[in-house]
Amino acid sequence: MTRAPERLPSSERPVIRRNPVLQALGHEGDRLKAALLHPVRLVPLAFLAVIILGAGILMLPISRTGGGEEIVTTAFFTAVSAVCVTGLVTVDTATYWTPFGHAVIMVLIQVGGFGIMSLATLLALFVRKTIGLRGQLVAQSETHTLNFGDVKSVLFRVVKIMAVFETITALILTARFWVAYDDNPGTALWHGVFHAVSAFNNAGFALYSDNLIGFAEDPWIIVPICAAIIAGGLGFPVIIQLFRNRPKFKNWTIHLRLTIFGSLLLLTVGIVLFGAFEWNRAETLGPLSFGGKILGSLAGGVFPRTAGFNSIDYGVATPETLMITNVLMFIGGGSAGTAGGIKITTFLVLGFAIWNEVRGREQVTIAHRSISSSTQRQALTVALLGVGAVILGTLLLLMSTDYSLEKVLFESISAFGTVGLSTGITYNLPPTAEWVLMALMFAGRIGTVTVASAIALASRPRLFMLPEERPIIG
Repeated sequence: MTRAPERLPSSERPVIRRNPVLQALGHEGDRLKAALLHPVRLVPLAFLAVIILGAGILMLPISRTGGGEEIVTTAFFTAVSAVCVTGLVTVDTATYWTPFGHAVIMVLIQVGGFGIMSLATLLALFVRKTIGLRGQLVAQSETHTLNFGDVKSVLFRVVKIMAVFETITALILTARFWVAYDDNPGTALWHGVFHAVSAFNNAGFALYSDNLIGFAEDPWIIVPICAAIIAGGLGFPVIIQLFRNRPKFKNWTIHLRLTIFGSLLLLTVGIVLFGAFEWNRAETLGPLSFGGKILGSLAGGVFPRTAGFNSIDYGVATPETLMITNVLMFIGGGSAGTAGGIKITTFLVLGFAIWNEVRGREQVTIAHRSISSSTQRQALTVALLGVGAVILGTLLLLMSTDYSLEKVLFESISAFGTVGLSTGITYNLPPTAEWVLMALMFAGRIGTVTVASAIALASRPRLFMLPEERPIIG
């Protein structure tokens, strides 16, 4: 005689949760998520194809003035840095590449920047469309500009925004190069366009051997470039919402508020601390005029936000400056923009989660809105994967070079955050270390977007809850 199975105590029984949306969708919901996950998984392959194509063109004799045994590695490193809009270089961009090579680099930067902005925006729309009926209603009520609608219209808006900001920046820079630096009109226009594209896409490539150090006291060069960097780093959704809802602060979404106020906070902290650490140092801001020091401080707060330009030599900066720059580089800019890093929203969501936990609140709230636990887990995943990538990259660089931890860590964070700042060691790295940096740039640029989107799309609510148990924390 068979015995009836023993019933679990009520405290150990799984609690069944019925989800009306999942019940209604059935297998169609799984098919929809699978269909959306497929292009997400192809994103790295698409960017890799562009990198290979760009590297192949850069290896052509028409693209370069120099040669050497490491031309393959140099071409790939430059292509990865351009497509991932980073700005790290192993050769002097101004002299190693021909004008044709410079044009190829600019196109790769533009393709990479547009790809990231459009990709991140479209994936955000896809994710919003698969978060369930209630989530869709909330998203549509909050996000007045990100209606899924016609994908072509979204891409057209991205192109329009990029064209407007890059054109304005290019006109200002062109006029300044022409008037103040004796460039002929053609050269001034080319330099203006190249640096405008590089700035808005947060790439950091420059057509001068000392990057922007020679323009450290010129506000007509530094300020437009900083403005373009900030605009590109905010992200397409923020720019659209900001212009439409500017007079109506109450209509600002949580994403808009976090990005705007988070950017202002990080910019202020970066500018103030950079100025405080470098103001009187003879190696950096010390020899500059008062206005030059203000500009240098502005650049020191803006450029680490994944831009990669530099108006001082970071190789002689103080450890304090390098530390605050590391923090700014790792956090990065806004989502669905050209900036890298783990993103401002990721950082602030985790900050609010900690703050609410310390205060004993079960629900994380921001501006009278609750943040779902899935969003918190997503932010935690992106941040910890970023930490892991930086640690692994730093360890590999330490194993393959003789540089100090301080310099290697700076280089790793710069690569992962797609920033492009360097203490000067990039030029002297062995090929093994260069490939490590390439992997970090690729992971930092493509990984954060695709991982976050894949997590959101692949997540599925459980139909039951297991018994809870609390391990000892701390």
